Amino acid sequence: MPNRPDLSTPRAEDLAIHRKLAAELFNGTWTLMEKPDRTRAEDARMIHMAHASAYHWLQVGEPVHFARSHWQCSRMYCELGRAEPALYHAQFVVDICEQDDIGDWDLAFGYEALARAHAVAGDQAESRRWREQAESVPIAKAGDRDQLRSDLATIDGS
Repeated sequence: MPNRPDLSTPRAEDLAIHRKLAAELFNGTWTLMEKPDRTRAEDARMIHMAHASAYHWLQVGEPVHFARSHWQCSRMYCELGRAEPALYHAQFVVDICEQDDIGDWDLAFGYEALARAHAVAGDQAESRRWREQAESVPIAKAGDRDQLRSDLATIDGS
């Protein structure tokens, strides 16, 4: 078997590029998510960009970055109407927040992700349950609370 580089641990000289790519891919995913007339090819590109961003954050980030990466993957899959991967990533957000004692808006948006993913799956009762959970999380900044309310209002069936 040919020698292959060990990609399981980032090299120190690559950290800056991982951080740059993580942020650029995250932002690029948002640009595509907000595009109203995406093509099938752009949907595929968006999926790859979201996962690539998550990979790069795994190389240089902290648990909060991992949670936000999973949140974006969940939201992206909701935009595509794909409940199973949306639920998978939404649960990861909550698990990371609980494991690493991350609260405030990250935890609230983890619950928002579960509410949205359950709505996509057609389970309105679970969606409402997670929406209520999201609304119960104390959020320090008023703007973040407003953003959560605004996002919750866009969940179908809420």
